[in-house]
This record gives sequence, structure tokens and C-alpha cells, in this order.
Amino acid sequence: MGWDFSTEPEFEAKLEWMRGFMRDEVYPLEVLDTDDRGFTRAIRPLQDEVKRQKLWATHLPPDLGGQGYGQVKLGLMHEIEGASVWGPIVFGNQAPDSGNSEILALFGTEAQKKQWLHPLLDGKVRSAFSMTEPDSAGSDPTLLSSTAELKGDEWVINGHKWFTSNGMIANFLIVMVVTEPDAGPYQRASMIIVPGDAPGLKRLRNIPTLAGEHDRYGYGHAEIVYDNVRVPKENLLGERGSGFLIAQSRLGPGRIHHCMRWLGQARRAFDMLCERAVQREAFGKKLASHQTVQNWIADSAAEMQAARLMTLHAAWVIDTQGAAAARKEISLVKFFGAKVLHDVIDRAIQIHGSLGFSADLPLEEMYRHARAARIYDGPDEVHRVSVARQILAGYEPPSGEWPREHIPTRRESAQRKFAALLEAAGTDA
Repeated sequence: MGWDFSTEPEFEAKLEWMRGFMRDEVYPLEVLDTDDRGFTRAIRPLQDEVKRQKLWATHLPPDLGGQGYGQVKLGLMHEIEGASVWGPIVFGNQAPDSGNSEILALFGTEAQKKQWLHPLLDGKVRSAFSMTEPDSAGSDPTLLSSTAELKGDEWVINGHKWFTSNGMIANFLIVMVVTEPDAGPYQRASMIIVPGDAPGLKRLRNIPTLAGEHDRYGYGHAEIVYDNVRVPKENLLGERGSGFLIAQSRLGPGRIHHCMRWLGQARRAFDMLCERAVQREAFGKKLASHQTVQNWIADSAAEMQAARLMTLHAAWVIDTQGAAAARKEISLVKFFGAKVLHDVIDRAIQIHGSLGFSADLPLEEMYRHARAARIYDGPDEVHRVSVARQILAGYEPPSGEWPREHIPTRRESAQRKFAALLEAAGTDA
């Protein structure tokens, strides 16, 4: 089956509109000096314009307010949006809201959709995803220790979470907790909706990180304690014990979105790299004339192109065969794309010297956020192991003591295969 990432001219026109809109309307938000209220006032008109263009929340089907675009089209859109941290928010595709809306769309009841999904899609509320714990390895979610016990008509939740994205500002949280302690490792957990004002929900802080102590306007990664938090039993998402199944349906396509956003960031850093190369002089000639700089540019261009094609291919597999069939492709591009993002930004900083190291350019902030890409949605090491295992599953050891490509063994086999022809050739001679 041939690969096809092409899109129709009408969609290409939408992408071109997005590029201009990002450049003219969204990039200026990055340097806006205002508070949360001012920022909200600034982005509302932009979000309204996106909705008029029918480009809002495009990750969902039309009956839920989206456009029903497949992963290839979404990937091309995320590449443009991802060039700025504020792009996904303006287009209604920001994490974790986009992933949470997909969970609610796929697994939520009609009552849950009415109460939580529709306001989320309208931009009236914010959500958080609460899974990671400080006392268990994030790379092994089977070790989760936070629990929810059904007592009468209520779930009673206890546990300690951190890196709960948007936890400090969320109107509701989707928390992953152990509800079936005696089940198998991948059937122990469930997902439950917790209102932001639930008694016993303690939002401790936004965790100081390499990217900064507090992301602007309340966004960040919160530390949360669930202290006998009681919510109605109807707040369970999907079936009991289906938490890992739901998580995989959320994380698979979500990783593709991350990777395409990283490409947008990398492209922006690459443009700064090339611009500086033709602007700055050193040792009597433009930086662009130095072989090392030329190598940086060539390597960056090749790596970005490879990451882009890998990501689009993974998106295409999801579109044509489903997310489960794309596990290897998703893992490949996740760790490869994170490295490309880091390396391109690093080269762009290097060519700018002290200016690149300073906060007078966006590169230093991009660099700090890029380091987290190797941890988000599973550390690189786990994805490498997953890829290797899937590849090795397609191989079997050869019979006998020699490898299949052992030349003496192959020569003997070839001699036997062509013996009659070789003998006839000798007779003809």
C-alpha cells in the first residue's frame, strides 16, 4: 500500500491562512506584558475568528464541535500551531484539554458530555489530567498507588499526584486511580472525573521546573493531594478497570500532536539559525561561509525532514489502520522527534552566542521546554525498548550454528542450486 500524505487544495488554503494568522496575531502574544485577565481578553477575539474559519477543536468529530479531520491533517495543522506556545490555545487544541475532550467524547456518558465536554469545547472551562505520582516510576504506570473505593453511591479518592497539567486552574480533573487492586496489572486502574471544587482536593503548588517555577497565566504542572475526595459514582469514565485502555487511546494520537508541534518549534529555531548565519560576520566572512555552520544547517534540515516524514507516516497509519497498528511508528517518532527538536534549538543558540543564551531571544525558553520532550508521554528509553521489542518480534534465529548470510554456507547452497546449469555450461564449452 502506497503512502499518501497529500491533502486537497481547499485544506491547503486553510493551512496558508493559519500561517498568516499565527505570524500576525498569535506570535505577538508571546511578548505581551499583561495579567491573566488581560491575556484572556486578548485571545478571545482570536479564538472567535478561528471558530469562524471552522478550525476550532479540529481533533473531534463534527457532532461534537470539531471538523472530523484525520491525523495527517491534524498533524499538518499542529505543525503550524506548535511554532508558538499560545497557538494550540487559540485553536482549541491545547494539552491536556484536547486529550481530555477525546476521552470524554469516546468514553463519556451523555450526562458527562453535557456537564464537562461541551463547556470544555466552548472554552468556558479548563481541565487537568492527573496520572503521574511522585512515589512511583512514571515509566511504569502499573505501579500507581492512588486509590478510589466505591462506598455507597460515591467514589472515595485518596492519593498524591504531581505534574498534573493545569491542575491549579482546572475546573475539573480526570484522575487515574486504582479501583481493582486484585486485578491484573493493566486492569487495576480506572479514570474518574473530579470537580475542581470537590472537598478534600488540595492543590498544593505548581512545581518549579527547568522551564520555570510558574508558567504564565496559571498554566503549569501542579502537585495535588486527594484526601478522601468524594465524587458521585456516575463520574467514572468508561468501565471499571479500563483506565489503561483509555490512557492508550488518549496518548497515541496525542504523541503525534506533540511531535508535529515540536517540528513547528524546530522550524522556527532553524529560521533563526539561518537568518543569523547570513547576518553575522566572524573572521572576515559571514557565518554562513564557515563549514561548521553549513554542517549545522544541512544536518538540521535533514533531521527535520526525516522527523516530519516519520510523523506524517505514523499519522497516516493511524488514519488507515488505527492507533493500535501504529504503536511502533508512534514510539519511533516520539523519541526521534524530541532529539531533533533539542538539537536544532541547541545549534540555533550556539550560532547566536551570548544573544542566544540570553532571554532577548525566545531560544532559551524553547530550549528549556524542549528538554521535557524526552520525558512527556513516556521517557525516550521506554519508547526505544518498545520499538526494539516490536522489531525483534519479527525475527527468528537461523537453524544451525552460522548466520543466514554466512558466505561459505551460502556458496555451498548456490553450487548445489546451479549444479546442473554449471555442468551444462562446461559441456557446451
